[in-house]
Amino acid sequence: MKRRMIWAFVCFLPLGLLAARAGDLPADDAAQPVEVVHTGDYTEGVVVDHQGNLYISHGKIITKVDAQYHATLWADTGAPNGHKILADGTHLVCDASRHAVLHLDPAGKELPPASKESEGKPLRGPNDLTLDPKGGFYFTDPGDSGLSNPIGTVHYVDPKGVTHTAAKGLAFPNGTVLRPDGKELLVGESQKNRVLAFKVTSPGVLEGPRTLVDLPSKGPGQIANEPDGMTLDAEGNLYVAHYGMRQVQVISPAGKVIRRYPGGNLTTSNVCFAGPAMDRLYMTGGDPGGLFRLDLKGVKGLVILPPNAAPAAAPAAP
Repeated sequence: MKRRMIWAFVCFLPLGLLAARAGDLPADDAAQPVEVVHTGDYTEGVVVDHQGNLYISHGKIITKVDAQYHATLWADTGAPNGHKILADGTHLVCDASRHAVLHLDPAGKELPPASKESEGKPLRGPNDLTLDPKGGFYFTDPGDSGLSNPIGTVHYVDPKGVTHTAAKGLAFPNGTVLRPDGKELLVGESQKNRVLAFKVTSPGVLEGPRTLVDLPSKGPGQIANEPDGMTLDAEGNLYVAHYGMRQVQVISPAGKVIRRYPGGNLTTSNVCFAGPAMDRLYMTGGDPGGLFRLDLKGVKGLVILPPNAAPAAAPAAP
C-alpha cells in the first residue's frame, strides 16, 4: 500500500506592495555581490526558512546560516542539492547520492523519504524542486542525461505522497519554479542552455513544452552556459543562476533577457530572495565557493510561505 503523506498547505505570496518592472530593476552593474559565507567548496540549494535562516548545500552537508551569517552544520545527507521548506517547518532536499527526495524535520533529522521511485522505476538523481500550492511538489531528475542521452525527467509528488512522471526526454533538466497561479512550470534545460515552459493543465499534468528563452552563450572568461537554479520576483521576472557564466540572468515574463547581474562566483548555481524588504538576492556556486548577497533595491522577491505566516526576517548585513 502506498504511504499516505499529507503536505502542509503552502501558498505563493508576493511580499510588499510594489514589484519591480523591467524599467525599475537596477542596472546590470548597479549592484555588486558580497560574499557573506565562505565554504571553500561548491555550494548549491540556497533556501530561506520562515524565521529568516538560510541553508546551503555543499559537499555531503547542509549548512545553516543565521541572522549574523554564522554557519553551523545542520545535516549530513550525502550529496544534497535543491532544497525547499514546507509550511510545517519540515524540509525537502534532493539528493542524487541517495536517488531520492529526502524529508527532514526542522532540526535536520531524516524522516521517511518523500520520493524514491516514480511509477515503479527508481529515481536516478533528483536535482531541484518547487512547491505546488495544491499540496504537492515538482522535481527534476537529470541523472545520466545530456545532449547525447536526453533521458532527463520531471516528476510530481501529489498530496498523498505518490510520485508521477510528468515530462521525459530532457537534456539535463535542472532548476525549476512554478508560476504563482500554478498554470506554468518553468524548467532549465542545462545542456541546451534554455528555459522551458510547460503548461500545467492540472496538478502534475503538463503540456508542451515551449522554449521560454534561449540564454546568452559563454564568452571570454566564462567556462560554460548552463541554466541552474531559479527564482521569481513579484512581477513575474525569472532569475536564473547561469553556471559557468558568473552571472544571474533576469528574464521577463515574455521571455526576454532584461538584466545580467554578477553572480559572485564563476559557477553560479542557485538563487533565492530574502531580507526585510525581500530585495536581497542570495546566490551560491563555486570558484570561489560560498554564499553571496546581491542587494537589488526596489525589487520584491516572490517566496513561498504558509497562510498567515510573517515575512521571513532578514539576515543582518555583515
